[in-house]
Amino acid sequence: MSAFEGFHCTDCGATTDDDGATRCPDCGGSLDARYDLDGLKLSSETLAERSGGWKHRELLPFVPSGMGEGETPLIEAPRLADELGVGRVLIKNEAHNPTSSITDRGLSLVAEAAVRADADTLALPTTGDGGQSASAYAARAGLLSRSFVPSRTPFMSKAMINVHGGDMRVVEGRFDDARAVYEEERESMPAAERETWFPAAPFDSPFRHEGTKPIYYEIAEQLGWAAPDAIVAPVGHGATIAGLWKGAREFESAGIVDDTPELHAAQPDGCAPVIEALETGGDPQPWEVPDTVVGSLEIPDPSGGLAATQAIRASGGAGVAVDDQDLLDSAVTVAQHEGLEISVACGTATAGAWELAENGAFDDDETVVLLNTAAGSKDADIVRSRLMSRGI
Repeated sequence: MSAFEGFHCTDCGATTDDDGATRCPDCGGSLDARYDLDGLKLSSETLAERSGGWKHRELLPFVPSGMGEGETPLIEAPRLADELGVGRVLIKNEAHNPTSSITDRGLSLVAEAAVRADADTLALPTTGDGGQSASAYAARAGLLSRSFVPSRTPFMSKAMINVHGGDMRVVEGRFDDARAVYEEERESMPAAERETWFPAAPFDSPFRHEGTKPIYYEIAEQLGWAAPDAIVAPVGHGATIAGLWKGAREFESAGIVDDTPELHAAQPDGCAPVIEALETGGDPQPWEVPDTVVGSLEIPDPSGGLAATQAIRASGGAGVAVDDQDLLDSAVTVAQHEGLEISVACGTATAGAWELAENGAFDDDETVVLLNTAAGSKDADIVRSRLMSRGI
């Protein structure tokens, strides 16, 4: 049985035991799931006997039916380990999810919550992957989906939103333009119609970041029930790294793993509000002029920016901003040195890991995990253009 106790508002501290809640009923703030970890009867032996991406059911508000998301591989990258000067480098490859990205984990929970809430439409502004995932999971659950995407969203994501039967509004500009149109349209709807929309964007409900926790659970199991020394993850909205830290703390508190890893955040230097906050010691502030080739990370005012910043600080990790050309070169290096196709977002994490290693962040015997958030084929045109610019 689940140890779920209810949701806690990260803004005002109010609680609710409604497992389908999206925002705080008192102040409208972000919600976070809480569990009775002291009374939790769960061990590594019990988990090892189970299978499936949602086998950690005691640490979830509910278990979605899903489409086989999760249980993604953790792949050794020995040449990268040599180049970084560390004991081991492993890549957690989220490209193995049903729509080839990490967003499937959170959207599976979102879709289940929407069904429980008698909503009929998953709705969100998205840079692309979230819309593709939302349309797929909406189709699976018998729901509709509405995605508001910036015009620069890659063709593949736009096409697959439509292939899954999703409604798509293409907004000229960047992510914030799409988010503004989403909010305007939602507010202009009659109240009764608005209630049929279930918010599917990160931190518009607690389910997106809750759905990323099993990534950490799986890493720990794949490492023999041990925490890696460090995880380097790309940061856009902040949901992934907030979920990783939550999962790490829960496993430690439950006595399943003895330690927690340092979490390091990587962002493109053309849009790095979380890294700027880490460097200045303040809270994330909106990035005035976002400009990066990594569309999935071009989030100038991340809804989970504060949660991500707090997670990194609490873990003892750091943040690093990397140049677009460096992150593209890193994606190429992984493909050519390890044979693995990674997203340009993971290229950001890889370039960040190189910079962290140069700055002495890792010891020579440490285990470092890099998070690949999506299939490299989604970014093939961008990476190939970089190769052509280098005359390759």
